[in-house]
Amino acid sequence: MIKSPVPKTRSFLWKTRPAALLLLDQRRLPQETQWVTCRSWEQVALGIRDMVVRGAPAIGCVAAYGLVLAAQARKFRSLGEQTRYLEKAFNGLLKARPTAVNLKWALERMRNVWSPLTNVLSPKGGEEFLATPLRDNRNFYRIPRPPQGGEDVGEGGQAVLQQTLEREAKRIEEEDRDANRRMGEFGAELIEAGATVLTHCNTGSLATAGLGTAFGVIWTAARAGKIRKVFVTETRPYMQGARLTAWELKNERIPFELITDSMAAHMMKTEKINAILVGADRIAANGDTANKIGTYSLAVLAAHHHVPFYVVAPISTVDLATSSGGDIPIEERSMDEVTSIQGKRMAPKGSKARHPAFDVTPAPLISAIVTERGVAERPFVTSLHRLVNDRSKAQARQTSCEASPAVWRGPRAEHVDLSTADFPALTLGPRP
Repeated sequence: MIKSPVPKTRSFLWKTRPAALLLLDQRRLPQETQWVTCRSWEQVALGIRDMVVRGAPAIGCVAAYGLVLAAQARKFRSLGEQTRYLEKAFNGLLKARPTAVNLKWALERMRNVWSPLTNVLSPKGGEEFLATPLRDNRNFYRIPRPPQGGEDVGEGGQAVLQQTLEREAKRIEEEDRDANRRMGEFGAELIEAGATVLTHCNTGSLATAGLGTAFGVIWTAARAGKIRKVFVTETRPYMQGARLTAWELKNERIPFELITDSMAAHMMKTEKINAILVGADRIAANGDTANKIGTYSLAVLAAHHHVPFYVVAPISTVDLATSSGGDIPIEERSMDEVTSIQGKRMAPKGSKARHPAFDVTPAPLISAIVTERGVAERPFVTSLHRLVNDRSKAQARQTSCEASPAVWRGPRAEHVDLSTADFPALTLGPRP
Protein backbone atom coordinates (compact mmCIF):
# COMPACT_ATOMS: atom_id res chain seq x y z
CA MET A 1 0.00 0.00 0.00
CA ILE A 2 1.34 3.44 -0.94
CA LYS A 3 1.02 5.64 2.10
CA SER A 4 -0.72 8.99 1.96
CA PRO A 5 1.47 12.06 2.41
CA VAL A 6 2.37 12.97 5.97
CA PRO A 7 2.00 16.67 6.77
CA LYS A 8 5.05 18.39 8.19
CA THR A 9 2.92 19.86 10.94
CA ARG A 10 1.62 17.15 13.22
CA SER A 11 -0.78 17.52 16.13
CA PHE A 12 0.64 14.37 17.73
CA LEU A 13 3.52 11.95 17.33
CA TRP A 14 4.12 8.48 18.75
CA LYS A 15 7.57 7.55 20.03
CA THR A 16 8.44 3.95 20.80
CA ARG A 17 11.70 4.16 22.78
CA PRO A 18 10.81 5.04 25.40
CA ALA A 19 7.08 4.81 24.78
CA ALA A 20 5.57 8.30 24.77
CA LEU A 21 2.90 10.29 22.97
CA LEU A 22 3.87 13.83 22.01
CA LEU A 23 1.08 16.42 21.73
CA LEU A 24 1.52 19.79 20.05
CA ASP A 25 0.02 22.21 22.58
CA GLN A 26 -2.60 23.96 20.46
CA ARG A 27 -3.54 26.30 23.30
CA ARG A 28 -0.24 28.13 22.71
CA LEU A 29 -0.38 28.43 18.93
CA PRO A 30 0.43 30.50 16.96
CA GLN A 31 2.66 32.41 19.40
CA GLU A 32 4.56 29.34 20.64
CA THR A 33 5.38 25.86 19.38
CA GLN A 34 5.44 23.68 22.49
CA TRP A 35 5.25 19.90 22.73
CA VAL A 36 3.77 18.06 25.69
CA THR A 37 5.01 14.55 26.49
CA CYS A 38 2.46 12.01 27.74
CA ARG A 39 3.76 8.80 29.29
CA SER A 40 0.48 7.54 30.78
CA TRP A 41 -3.12 7.21 29.67
CA GLU A 42 -4.14 9.65 32.44
CA GLN A 43 -1.94 12.35 30.89
CA VAL A 44 -3.46 11.63 27.47
CA ALA A 45 -6.98 11.97 28.89
CA LEU A 46 -6.03 15.27 30.50
CA GLY A 47 -4.53 16.50 27.24
CA ILE A 48 -7.80 15.72 25.45
CA ARG A 49 -9.97 17.31 28.15
CA ASP A 50 -7.88 20.48 28.39
CA MET A 51 -7.69 20.83 24.58
CA VAL A 52 -3.95 20.43 24.27
CA VAL A 53 -5.09 18.30 21.34
CA ARG A 54 -8.46 18.85 19.66
CA GLY A 55 -10.37 17.91 16.54
CA ALA A 56 -12.49 14.75 16.46
CA PRO A 57 -10.22 12.62 14.22
CA ALA A 58 -7.06 13.62 16.12
CA ILE A 59 -8.74 12.88 19.45
CA GLY A 60 -9.59 9.37 18.25
CA CYS A 61 -6.01 8.67 17.16
CA VAL A 62 -4.55 10.08 20.36
CA ALA A 63 -6.94 8.03 22.54
CA ALA A 64 -5.85 4.87 20.74
CA TYR A 65 -2.23 5.58 21.63
CA GLY A 66 -3.38 6.30 25.18
CA LEU A 67 -4.47 2.66 25.43
CA VAL A 68 -1.08 1.55 24.12
CA LEU A 69 0.52 3.47 27.00
CA ALA A 70 -1.93 1.80 29.39
CA ALA A 71 -0.91 -1.64 28.15
CA GLN A 72 2.72 -0.78 28.88
CA ALA A 73 2.08 1.03 32.17
CA ARG A 74 3.77 -1.54 34.39
CA LYS A 75 4.71 -5.18 34.74
CA PHE A 76 1.34 -6.84 35.23
CA ARG A 77 1.02 -10.03 37.27
CA SER A 78 -1.19 -11.61 34.62
CA LEU A 79 -2.81 -10.97 31.28
CA GLY A 80 -6.12 -10.75 33.09
CA GLU A 81 -4.83 -7.93 35.26
CA GLN A 82 -3.53 -6.18 32.16
CA THR A 83 -6.89 -6.33 30.35
CA ARG A 84 -8.73 -5.12 33.45
CA TYR A 85 -6.40 -2.14 33.59
CA LEU A 86 -7.09 -1.49 29.91
CA GLU A 87 -10.82 -1.37 30.69
CA LYS A 88 -10.12 1.25 33.37
CA ALA A 89 -8.13 3.31 30.86
CA PHE A 90 -10.89 2.86 28.27
CA ASN A 91 -13.49 4.37 30.59
CA GLY A 92 -11.21 7.19 31.71
CA LEU A 93 -10.35 8.23 28.16
CA LEU A 94 -13.99 7.99 27.05
CA LYS A 95 -15.01 10.57 29.66
CA ALA A 96 -12.46 13.13 28.47
CA ARG A 97 -14.77 14.69 25.82
CA PRO A 98 -18.25 13.21 25.35
CA THR A 99 -19.46 14.78 22.09
CA ALA A 100 -16.86 13.60 19.55
CA VAL A 101 -17.91 10.11 18.44
CA ASN A 102 -14.46 9.40 16.95
CA LEU A 103 -13.18 9.06 20.50
CA LYS A 104 -15.56 6.22 21.31
CA TRP A 105 -15.09 4.66 17.86
CA ALA A 106 -11.31 4.47 18.22
CA LEU A 107 -11.47 3.19 21.79
CA GLU A 108 -13.95 0.44 20.87
CA ARG A 109 -11.82 -0.56 17.92
CA MET A 110 -8.83 -0.92 20.26
CA ARG A 111 -10.97 -2.85 22.75
CA ASN A 112 -11.73 -5.36 20.00
CA VAL A 113 -8.06 -6.33 20.15
CA TRP A 114 -8.10 -7.46 23.78
CA SER A 115 -11.75 -8.33 24.41
CA PRO A 116 -11.47 -11.86 22.89
CA LEU A 117 -8.87 -12.64 25.55
CA THR A 118 -11.43 -12.41 28.34
CA ASN A 119 -13.10 -15.57 27.02
CA VAL A 120 -9.96 -17.64 26.61
CA LEU A 121 -7.86 -16.88 29.68
CA SER A 122 -8.73 -20.09 31.53
CA PRO A 123 -6.83 -23.19 30.36
CA LYS A 124 -8.85 -25.78 28.44
CA GLY A 125 -6.07 -28.24 27.75
CA GLY A 126 -4.72 -29.51 24.48
CA GLU A 127 -3.26 -26.58 22.56
CA GLU A 128 0.05 -25.12 23.71
CA PHE A 129 -0.94 -21.64 22.46
CA LEU A 130 -4.07 -19.52 22.45
CA ALA A 131 -5.15 -18.18 19.05
CA THR A 132 -6.52 -14.67 19.52
CA PRO A 133 -8.27 -13.08 16.49
CA LEU A 134 -8.08 -9.38 15.71
CA ARG A 135 -11.18 -7.41 14.73
CA ASP A 136 -10.97 -8.48 11.05
CA ASN A 137 -10.73 -12.20 12.00
CA ARG A 138 -7.88 -12.65 9.54
CA ASN A 139 -4.81 -12.31 11.75
CA PHE A 140 -4.10 -14.62 14.68
CA TYR A 141 -1.45 -14.08 17.33
CA ARG A 142 -0.06 -17.02 19.29
CA ILE A 143 -0.18 -16.35 23.03
CA PRO A 144 1.20 -19.04 25.39
CA ARG A 145 -1.57 -20.94 27.17
CA PRO A 146 -1.71 -20.28 30.94
CA PRO A 147 -0.96 -23.11 33.35
CA GLN A 148 -3.85 -25.20 34.66
CA GLY A 149 -5.89 -23.30 37.22
CA GLY A 150 -4.56 -19.83 36.43
CA GLU A 151 -4.82 -16.93 34.03
CA ASP A 152 -1.17 -15.87 33.88
CA VAL A 153 0.18 -16.31 30.36
CA GLY A 154 3.46 -14.68 31.28
CA GLU A 155 5.34 -11.64 30.02
CA GLY A 156 5.37 -13.06 26.49
CA GLY A 157 1.60 -12.92 26.21
CA GLN A 158 1.48 -9.40 27.63
CA ALA A 159 4.14 -8.27 25.16
CA VAL A 160 2.14 -9.72 22.26
CA LEU A 161 -0.92 -7.74 23.38
CA GLN A 162 1.15 -4.56 23.69
CA GLN A 163 2.55 -4.99 20.19
CA THR A 164 -0.86 -5.79 18.73
CA LEU A 165 -2.42 -2.69 20.30
CA GLU A 166 0.41 -0.53 18.99
CA ARG A 167 -0.06 -1.90 15.47
CA GLU A 168 -3.78 -1.18 15.65
CA ALA A 169 -3.22 2.40 16.83
CA LYS A 170 -0.80 3.01 13.97
CA ARG A 171 -3.34 1.54 11.55
CA ILE A 172 -6.03 3.93 12.84
CA GLU A 173 -3.66 6.86 12.29
CA GLU A 174 -2.69 5.82 8.76
CA GLU A 175 -6.30 5.16 7.76
CA ASP A 176 -7.28 8.65 8.95
CA ARG A 177 -4.46 10.14 6.91
CA ASP A 178 -5.66 8.34 3.80
CA ALA A 179 -9.29 9.26 4.54
CA ASN A 180 -8.27 12.94 4.65
CA ARG A 181 -6.78 12.71 1.18
CA ARG A 182 -9.86 11.01 -0.23
CA MET A 183 -12.26 13.52 1.37
CA GLY A 184 -10.18 16.32 -0.12
CA GLU A 185 -10.53 14.85 -3.59
CA PHE A 186 -14.28 14.18 -3.31
CA GLY A 187 -14.97 17.59 -1.80
CA ALA A 188 -12.86 19.53 -4.29
CA GLU A 189 -15.13 18.27 -7.07
CA LEU A 190 -17.98 20.24 -5.47
CA ILE A 191 -16.06 23.53 -5.61
CA GLU A 192 -16.36 25.65 -8.73
CA ALA A 193 -13.42 27.51 -10.25
CA GLY A 194 -12.66 30.91 -8.74
CA ALA A 195 -14.65 30.14 -5.60
CA THR A 196 -14.81 32.12 -2.40
CA VAL A 197 -15.52 29.80 0.51
CA LEU A 198 -16.13 30.26 4.23
CA THR A 199 -14.97 27.88 6.95
CA HIS A 200 -15.45 27.67 10.71
CA CYS A 201 -13.23 26.47 13.55
CA ASN A 202 -10.14 24.42 12.60
CA THR A 203 -10.25 21.28 10.46
CA GLY A 204 -6.68 21.00 9.14
CA SER A 205 -3.66 18.89 10.04
CA LEU A 206 -3.89 20.18 13.62
CA ALA A 207 -7.26 18.44 13.98
CA THR A 208 -6.48 15.19 12.15
CA ALA A 209 -3.67 12.81 11.24
CA GLY A 210 -3.38 14.16 7.69
CA LEU A 211 -4.45 17.02 5.45
CA GLY A 212 -7.64 17.70 7.35
CA THR A 213 -11.37 17.39 6.67
CA ALA A 214 -12.92 20.67 5.48
CA PHE A 215 -9.44 22.20 5.34
CA GLY A 216 -8.32 19.25 3.22
CA VAL A 217 -11.04 20.10 0.69
CA ILE A 218 -9.88 23.72 0.62
CA TRP A 219 -6.24 22.66 0.26
CA THR A 220 -7.01 20.23 -2.57
CA ALA A 221 -9.22 22.76 -4.38
CA ALA A 222 -6.55 25.44 -3.97
CA ARG A 223 -3.95 23.16 -5.56
CA ALA A 224 -6.34 22.76 -8.48
CA GLY A 225 -6.55 26.55 -8.85
CA LYS A 226 -10.19 26.73 -7.75
CA ILE A 227 -9.93 28.90 -4.62
CA ARG A 228 -9.97 32.69 -4.93
CA LYS A 229 -10.32 33.44 -1.23
CA VAL A 230 -11.25 31.87 2.09
CA PHE A 231 -13.24 33.64 4.81
CA VAL A 232 -12.25 32.31 8.26
CA THR A 233 -14.48 32.90 11.27
CA GLU A 234 -12.52 33.59 14.44
CA THR A 235 -14.60 30.91 16.24
CA ARG A 236 -15.29 32.25 19.71
CA PRO A 237 -14.65 31.53 22.47
CA TYR A 238 -11.54 29.39 21.89
CA MET A 239 -10.52 31.26 18.71
CA GLN A 240 -9.57 28.15 16.72
CA GLY A 241 -10.24 29.94 13.44
CA ALA A 242 -8.14 33.00 14.28
CA ARG A 243 -5.30 31.12 15.95
CA LEU A 244 -5.11 27.83 14.03
CA THR A 245 -6.90 27.93 10.67
CA ALA A 246 -5.49 31.34 9.77
CA TRP A 247 -2.03 30.04 10.70
CA GLU A 248 -2.40 26.99 8.46
CA LEU A 249 -3.78 29.00 5.53
CA LYS A 250 -1.03 31.59 5.85
CA ASN A 251 1.67 28.94 5.81
CA GLU A 252 0.06 27.26 2.82
CA ARG A 253 -0.18 30.62 0.99
CA ILE A 254 -3.92 30.25 0.43
CA PRO A 255 -5.56 33.72 0.31
CA PHE A 256 -7.81 34.32 3.29
CA GLU A 257 -9.52 37.03 5.34
CA LEU A 258 -10.33 36.65 9.04
CA ILE A 259 -13.76 37.77 10.21
CA THR A 260 -15.55 37.78 13.55
CA ASP A 261 -18.33 35.24 13.92
CA SER A 262 -20.94 38.00 13.85
CA MET A 263 -19.76 39.24 10.43
CA ALA A 264 -20.81 36.05 8.60
CA ALA A 265 -24.32 37.25 7.65
CA HIS A 266 -23.00 40.53 6.27
CA MET A 267 -20.38 38.73 4.19
CA MET A 268 -22.93 36.35 2.72
CA LYS A 269 -25.12 39.30 1.80
CA THR A 270 -22.43 41.56 0.31
CA GLU A 271 -19.86 39.07 -1.02
CA LYS A 272 -20.27 36.24 -3.47
CA ILE A 273 -19.65 33.20 -1.25
CA ASN A 274 -19.82 29.98 -3.22
CA ALA A 275 -19.75 27.42 -0.42
CA ILE A 276 -19.41 26.94 3.32
CA LEU A 277 -17.23 24.05 4.49
CA VAL A 278 -17.23 22.73 8.07
CA GLY A 279 -16.14 19.61 9.89
CA ALA A 280 -18.12 17.49 12.34
CA ASP A 281 -17.74 15.88 15.75
CA ARG A 282 -20.72 13.56 15.42
CA ILE A 283 -23.22 12.90 12.64
CA ALA A 284 -26.48 11.19 13.57
CA ALA A 285 -28.14 8.57 11.38
CA ASN A 286 -30.54 11.16 9.94
CA GLY A 287 -27.72 13.61 9.06
CA ASP A 288 -28.09 15.97 12.02
CA THR A 289 -24.55 17.15 12.70
CA ALA A 290 -22.85 18.25 15.92
CA ASN A 291 -19.92 20.58 15.37
CA LYS A 292 -18.22 23.55 16.98
CA ILE A 293 -20.61 26.09 18.46
CA GLY A 294 -21.62 28.60 15.78
CA THR A 295 -21.99 26.02 13.00
CA TYR A 296 -25.78 25.93 13.32
CA SER A 297 -26.11 29.69 12.89
CA LEU A 298 -23.90 29.56 9.78
CA ALA A 299 -26.16 26.88 8.31
CA VAL A 300 -29.26 28.99 8.93
CA LEU A 301 -27.59 31.98 7.28
CA ALA A 302 -26.43 29.84 4.36
CA ALA A 303 -29.98 28.60 3.73
CA HIS A 304 -31.30 32.17 3.74
CA HIS A 305 -28.63 33.33 1.28
CA HIS A 306 -28.78 30.17 -0.88
CA VAL A 307 -25.17 29.21 -0.20
CA PRO A 308 -24.30 25.47 -0.36
CA PHE A 309 -23.42 24.16 3.11
CA TYR A 310 -21.08 21.15 3.12
CA VAL A 311 -20.05 18.97 6.06
CA VAL A 312 -16.76 17.11 5.64
CA ALA A 313 -16.03 14.21 8.00
CA PRO A 314 -14.73 10.63 7.96
CA ILE A 315 -17.07 7.66 8.19
CA SER A 316 -15.93 7.15 11.80
CA THR A 317 -17.80 10.36 12.67
CA VAL A 318 -21.12 8.91 11.50
CA ASP A 319 -22.99 7.37 14.42
CA LEU A 320 -25.84 5.23 13.12
CA ALA A 321 -26.70 4.27 16.70
CA THR A 322 -27.74 7.89 17.31
CA SER A 323 -31.02 8.42 15.46
CA SER A 324 -31.07 12.23 15.53
CA GLY A 325 -29.25 15.27 16.84
CA GLY A 326 -31.47 15.43 19.89
CA ASP A 327 -29.68 12.36 21.23
CA ILE A 328 -26.18 13.83 20.91
CA PRO A 329 -24.67 14.90 24.26
CA ILE A 330 -23.42 18.50 24.18
CA GLU A 331 -20.35 19.25 26.23
CA GLU A 332 -20.63 22.27 28.53
CA ARG A 333 -17.22 23.79 29.23
CA SER A 334 -16.08 26.30 31.83
CA MET A 335 -17.66 29.77 31.78
CA ASP A 336 -14.13 31.15 32.32
CA GLU A 337 -13.38 30.36 28.68
CA VAL A 338 -16.14 32.83 27.72
CA THR A 339 -15.45 35.59 30.23
CA SER A 340 -11.69 35.47 29.55
CA ILE A 341 -9.54 35.13 26.43
CA GLN A 342 -6.25 33.29 26.93
CA GLY A 343 -6.25 34.15 30.60
CA LYS A 344 -7.20 37.82 30.20
CA ARG A 345 -10.56 38.74 31.73
CA MET A 346 -12.94 40.43 29.27
CA ALA A 347 -16.17 40.54 31.31
CA PRO A 348 -16.81 42.13 34.71
CA LYS A 349 -15.76 39.99 37.64
CA GLY A 350 -18.60 37.78 38.79
CA SER A 351 -20.31 37.67 35.38
CA LYS A 352 -22.13 34.41 34.66
CA ALA A 353 -21.78 32.82 31.23
CA ARG A 354 -22.77 29.75 29.24
CA HIS A 355 -20.38 27.68 27.18
CA PRO A 356 -21.90 24.84 25.16
CA ALA A 357 -18.88 23.75 23.10
CA PHE A 358 -21.01 22.37 20.26
CA ASP A 359 -24.35 22.86 18.56
CA VAL A 360 -26.37 20.60 16.26
CA THR A 361 -27.18 21.56 12.68
CA PRO A 362 -30.42 19.94 11.43
CA ALA A 363 -30.00 17.75 8.36
CA PRO A 364 -32.36 19.82 6.12
CA LEU A 365 -29.85 22.71 6.32
CA ILE A 366 -26.97 20.56 5.01
CA SER A 367 -26.41 20.36 1.26
CA ALA A 368 -24.16 17.29 1.32
CA ILE A 369 -21.86 15.32 3.63
CA VAL A 370 -18.43 14.48 2.20
CA THR A 371 -16.76 11.29 3.46
CA GLU A 372 -13.78 9.23 2.32
CA ARG A 373 -16.21 6.77 0.72
CA GLY A 374 -18.10 9.35 -1.30
CA VAL A 375 -20.59 12.20 -0.98
CA ALA A 376 -23.84 11.61 0.92
CA GLU A 377 -26.87 13.56 -0.26
CA ARG A 378 -30.38 13.90 1.12
CA PRO A 379 -32.11 11.85 2.34
CA PHE A 380 -29.12 11.21 4.61
CA VAL A 381 -30.84 8.42 6.51
CA THR A 382 -30.44 6.36 3.31
CA SER A 383 -27.18 7.67 1.85
CA LEU A 384 -25.22 7.60 5.12
CA HIS A 385 -26.35 4.08 5.90
CA ARG A 386 -25.23 2.96 2.44
CA LEU A 387 -21.78 4.55 2.77
CA VAL A 388 -21.19 3.25 6.29
CA ASN A 389 -22.02 -0.29 5.21
CA ASP A 390 -20.23 -0.16 1.85
CA ARG A 391 -17.50 -2.63 2.79
CA SER A 392 -16.19 -2.83 -0.77
CA LYS A 393 -15.10 0.81 -0.60
CA ALA A 394 -13.68 0.29 2.86
CA GLN A 395 -11.65 -2.68 1.62
CA ALA A 396 -10.45 -0.74 -1.42
CA ARG A 397 -9.29 2.04 0.88
CA GLN A 398 -7.13 -0.39 2.85
CA THR A 399 -5.60 -2.31 -0.06
CA SER A 400 -5.13 0.03 -3.02
CA CYS A 401 -4.39 3.55 -1.82
CA GLU A 402 -2.97 5.73 -4.58
CA ALA A 403 -0.57 8.57 -3.97
CA SER A 404 -2.08 12.03 -3.86
CA PRO A 405 -1.56 13.94 -7.13
CA ALA A 406 -0.36 16.96 -5.16
CA VAL A 407 2.53 16.98 -2.71
CA TRP A 408 1.68 18.13 0.80
CA ARG A 409 4.26 20.72 1.75
CA GLY A 410 2.96 21.49 5.22
CA PRO A 411 3.27 24.80 7.03
CA ARG A 412 6.74 26.33 6.90
CA ALA A 413 6.87 26.97 10.62
CA GLU A 414 9.65 26.33 13.06
CA HIS A 415 9.55 22.73 14.23
CA VAL A 416 11.59 20.53 16.48
CA ASP A 417 13.47 17.55 15.02
CA LEU A 418 11.19 14.88 16.43
CA SER A 419 13.50 12.00 15.53
CA THR A 420 16.33 13.07 17.81
CA ALA A 421 14.93 15.54 20.33
CA ASP A 422 14.44 14.65 23.96
CA PHE A 423 11.02 15.91 25.04
CA PRO A 424 10.67 16.73 28.73
CA ALA A 425 7.44 15.76 30.40
CA LEU A 426 5.31 18.84 31.00
CA THR A 427 2.51 19.29 33.50
CA LEU A 428 -0.85 19.16 31.78
CA GLY A 429 -3.47 21.58 32.96
CA PRO A 430 -5.12 24.91 32.22
CA ARG A 431 -2.90 27.64 30.91
CA PRO A 432 -1.85 30.16 33.55
